[in-house]
Amino acid sequence: MKTPSRLPQELEDRPFTVEEARRRGVSLRRLRHGSLAPLGKGLRTAASLERIPLSERVRPFLDINDRCAVSHLTAAELGGLPSRRRVSETMTFHVIRPEGAADLKRPHVVVHRAKLYDDEITTYQGIRITTPERTWLDLAAMLTVDELVVAGDHLVRVPHPDFDNRTAPLCTVEDLQRMIDRHKGKRGLRKAKLALQLVRVGSDSPQETLLRLAIGRAGLPEPELNVPVDDGRPGRPVRPDLSYRQYRIAVECEGDGHGEESQIVRDIARSERYRELGWIEVRISKRHMQNDASSAVAKIRATLIQAGWRPGRGS
Repeated sequence: MKTPSRLPQELEDRPFTVEEARRRGVSLRRLRHGSLAPLGKGLRTAASLERIPLSERVRPFLDINDRCAVSHLTAAELGGLPSRRRVSETMTFHVIRPEGAADLKRPHVVVHRAKLYDDEITTYQGIRITTPERTWLDLAAMLTVDELVVAGDHLVRVPHPDFDNRTAPLCTVEDLQRMIDRHKGKRGLRKAKLALQLVRVGSDSPQETLLRLAIGRAGLPEPELNVPVDDGRPGRPVRPDLSYRQYRIAVECEGDGHGEESQIVRDIARSERYRELGWIEVRISKRHMQNDASSAVAKIRATLIQAGWRPGRGS
């Protein structure tokens, strides 16, 4: 096979539409060359899909299907929404198309046709994508209730100015309820209703949410989430991941970064502060979160009983 001419540099590392390639001077003969992989009608790529960022993999498909928007697990991934991507779907992406629009069949693309309102579409890096609250509702057909609560907690959390590049939640509990009320009969709706009852403002990580859910299933009182403990001192107060103010118990979830030296120093200082305040600190690691956080729940239960709580008393 004759060595093909080089593509314009802008097209070498991403998928592109035939129309875009023609505008850049690529001949039809070059577009038919075996070195280009077809991605469906009007789409080509010279690059391996594994090396292409998800946003760039999706973009050309939307360019030639302007009634579509990124949705479901793909919208969650692009928007940083916690969701467990299935291994079988690592090379696919999801888009949504309004009811009544023609069916589309493309390799590596899952096309959902459903009722879609204009205010349920936004943009991300110039790509049409479902809004966070619509994405959450669509995920109800694909995730477990716990996974859906994790996603919901992430959406409604109030960002911290020191760590986040935004000042407002991605959406509110009311926004999620509005989606449920608007799409009666939608697949996954019952699961969404169950999950929304468990969504709370204040959780800063999936581990905190999963621990809170396990605590609830075990019949323990529901903890407060990231509420500062004011000791009247200047400076930033300690802010337990989960806490029982009445019993002076602080529960801290240790993520991957807690093995770093700087974080170890901060953790020691935090523990000393709790002792000075007369609080008991319960530290939870990934090991404690196995088997529906059974070890974590046992530690918290024992600490609550030690502090005076008794089963059947509620909070």
